[in-house]
Order: sequence, then C-alpha cells, then structure tokens
Amino acid sequence: MDFSEWTQIIETSNLFLPLVGDGLDLLPVFTYYILMATSFGFVASFFFSWFTRTHVAPEHNTSRVLTAVICVVAAISYFTISMHYKTYLGEIADGSTGAVVDSHRAFIGIGQFRYMDWLITTPLLLIKMLTVLRINFSKARKIIALMIFGDVFMIITGFIGEQQFTANGDILVSSHMIWGAISTIGYILLLWGLYSLWNSNKENALPEERKAFKLMALTTVTFWGVYPIGYILEAVVPSLDPNWLHIAYSVADLINKAGIGIIAYLVGADLLEKRINVRSKEYAENVG
Repeated sequence: MDFSEWTQIIETSNLFLPLVGDGLDLLPVFTYYILMATSFGFVASFFFSWFTRTHVAPEHNTSRVLTAVICVVAAISYFTISMHYKTYLGEIADGSTGAVVDSHRAFIGIGQFRYMDWLITTPLLLIKMLTVLRINFSKARKIIALMIFGDVFMIITGFIGEQQFTANGDILVSSHMIWGAISTIGYILLLWGLYSLWNSNKENALPEERKAFKLMALTTVTFWGVYPIGYILEAVVPSLDPNWLHIAYSVADLINKAGIGIIAYLVGADLLEKRINVRSKEYAENVG
C-alpha cells in the first residue's frame, strides 16, 4: 500500500489525521504529534505517580498524590489543545475559510488552555516542592500565601497580556510588553518565597531532601523562564512560527510537571529503601 492509498483510507473514514501534504507542511504536523505525545506523557506520569504513592517514605506520599493530580490536569489540557489544533489544521487542509486564520491568533486562542492549566497546576507544584523540604505550613503560612499569590498574579496578568492584539490579529506590542513586565513581579515574588523558605527550613530536611529541593528550585528558575522568553519573542519577532513556541512550551511543561515529579519520587524511594530492607516482608507490604 503506497502513501496515496493510505491517505485515501484516512480520508474515507470520518477521522481527520494531519499528514504532510494537502496544504500542511512538516512543522505544523510535527507540532500536532508533539502535543499529543505530551498528553500521553502526562497520562503515563499520572499512573506512575498514583501507583507509586506507597513506594516512598510515608512523609512523601502527599507529594506523589499531588504529582498525580497535576499530571491528570495537564493531560486533559494537552488533549484539548491538540484537538483544537487538529481542527485548525483540518481547516487549512480542506481549504475552507479557516485556512486564512492567522497562525498567531490561532496560537493565542489555543494557548489559553495552558493558562487554565497553569492556574491549577503551578500552585500545586510549589506546594509539592515545599513538602519535600518538610516545611511546617502553619508556621510559614504568610510566606506561602504571598508566594502562591505571586504565582496566580503572574498567570492572570500574563493571560491579560496575551489578549493585547487588534481585530486583525496584530499584537499591540506596547500593551503586551507592559503586562509582561507586570507579570514578572509575580514571578519575582514566588522566587523570593522559595528562597526565604529554603533559608528558614533547610535544616529541617535530610541531605537527600535538600538536594532534591535545590534541583526543583533550579528547574523553576530555568525552565519556567521558557514561557516569558516565548512571550517576548512572539511580540518582538513577528515572523516567528508559533509552532516553535508550541513545541518549546510542551517540552518545558513535561519537565516542570512530570520531571519534578520524578525527582520527588527518587528522593522518597531512596529514603524508604534506607529505612527498610528491600528484601524484607516489611518492604513488600509497604510498597504493595
């Protein structure tokens, strides 16, 4: 069966599958598969997190549950994004009026699901990081509240900034950048919160937990920075293909959510193995 026959079979079914050709280039088709693969990755991370929640030291069980919640929300978000993106590609492939939709405007519309996702998952990510450091939430509630406020403030103002465009789909660069600068205030506030909590609570954690927290914090400082970089580039580089941003955000989301979840799992599992003989009946009962 050659490629043309395969394409005919797909077209005769009621399921559109983006393929190179028929008005579609390689990059948008590749982007669609990256979005779907990201959704699958979060589904896998959800099951792994849920079924390993008893494979860690008891004080790290909550971290596993939080990772599962974060990943199921992200999986739903990315599945929704990929379906909307497939619809957009379908309009281009059909040569309908949707083919003239501005790619940047389509990126903004689809990307709004990411902001809904971040509004739920990023506060949970921060709380999960704090559980690894064994922070007493009742004693640090003011700093934690300010940090979560900074995170939510950053997301809401960033969302407003993304809406700064004309009816023709042109970005209002000045307004876009002003809201981006305002959003940065929230980012700085949450970083300050993480640093303050580290200084005041690091002695409460074990060396393995301190190492894990520092790696998580480093991930927050670096890979969370992918989003503001993309935010700036879409305004100052109008010729930038939004598909590159879809790909970059997808990779960053996987690292920031599933990746940090793996770090939390490794430290929790390491602590459990040091306390219980892995060949003992007690270990088998704990991880069962």
